[in-house]
Amino acid sequence: MHHFNEVFVQLLILLAISMGVIAFAKKVNQPYSIALVVVGLLLGLLHIPVLDEAETFITQSNVFQAIIISLFLPILLGDATLKLPFSHLREQSKPVAALAIGGTFLSFLIIALAMYGIMGLPLPVAFTFAALMSATDPISVISIFKSLGVSKKMVTIIEGESLFNDGIAVVLFQISSVYLLSYIEMGWAGIGSGIWLFLQFSLGGIAIGAILGFLFSQLIRFYDDYPLEIAFSMLLFFGSYFIAEHFHVSGVIAVVVSGLIFSSYGSRIGMSETTKMNINSFWDVITLVANSLIFLMIGLEIKHIDFTDKWALIITSIIIVLIGRTVAVYTSLSFLRNFPSSWKALLNWGGLKGSLSIALALSLPASFEGRDDILVLTFSVVLFSLLAQGLTIKPLVSKLKLHRFNNVT
Repeated sequence: MHHFNEVFVQLLILLAISMGVIAFAKKVNQPYSIALVVVGLLLGLLHIPVLDEAETFITQSNVFQAIIISLFLPILLGDATLKLPFSHLREQSKPVAALAIGGTFLSFLIIALAMYGIMGLPLPVAFTFAALMSATDPISVISIFKSLGVSKKMVTIIEGESLFNDGIAVVLFQISSVYLLSYIEMGWAGIGSGIWLFLQFSLGGIAIGAILGFLFSQLIRFYDDYPLEIAFSMLLFFGSYFIAEHFHVSGVIAVVVSGLIFSSYGSRIGMSETTKMNINSFWDVITLVANSLIFLMIGLEIKHIDFTDKWALIITSIIIVLIGRTVAVYTSLSFLRNFPSSWKALLNWGGLKGSLSIALALSLPASFEGRDDILVLTFSVVLFSLLAQGLTIKPLVSKLKLHRFNNVT
């Protein structure tokens, strides 16, 4: 018990640090996620006795993975679905679908084949890494977009892409890391089995999410009691995730579908304005806490990773991931007429990698051949994308003159 109290107090200290960093970042109008990563890096490199136990506890890969995948992922996905009006998503459904489905698969294949063909990584390692690089993390980008007044259409596209490609990336990751070799041995039949497994994961997640989203939407019709309805929304997000995972289908897709139904259909038939306001405020706070710890943890995790002798591999991998993203964005959006090229440029550079990629990489079992390489590469790309891309998005928005569209909705 005493040990738990000590760790808990140290976690509170880390939370206090992260809140201080966020408060400072907001004051100087910079994206807080990037500031947190930098502070996490510094804390990881410095030796601060008071924080040692908390750092050790948080950066054990099973703890990091459990906290992010089981606790924070349903929260972040649920909150994003509440904040993304379904009408906006429907208006931008073509670019969102093109990027989230076509773009994700294309970047997955390009990165996998390049890592295998050019870098000589074993097939399962190349494909697993490619799956991790297919998920985008819009947290830092969206905060920058909103502060600059980039059009709502753009924010919707980048948020919508991230919501759906997270689900697809997780499924590709499970297939690549667990089943890939046995499918390759099966030849053409293996491709069929892979596609069938992908459909099972995805459609199963959609079905569970749709059923629970509908049931909870009906449930809130009977109450006008916002604390209870907030509790229902928590049950819905965590319930969708864990029920789907229990049946070996995609928990991420289940949360996204249930959240979208709950926020569009449920709020229309069963939420008063007071409830809507309070439910959004509640999830704003929870998401802020979750994000503050996630990005600090990304920085702290660095000291456990050995980068020596891998710089050539790291730099080449970053270039491959950037090329994969560029080809995927421009190819998948080339079928849409009148899609502004300045938007394509911003979507390309704004496809940052984040916490989901790292949490999934850490979830690989120790027995997975090439786990260390995947960890080094994933951390390197995430750090590059958060720091190099994240810090240059503001100047890019100004250069492309996209911040003037404050009046475009």
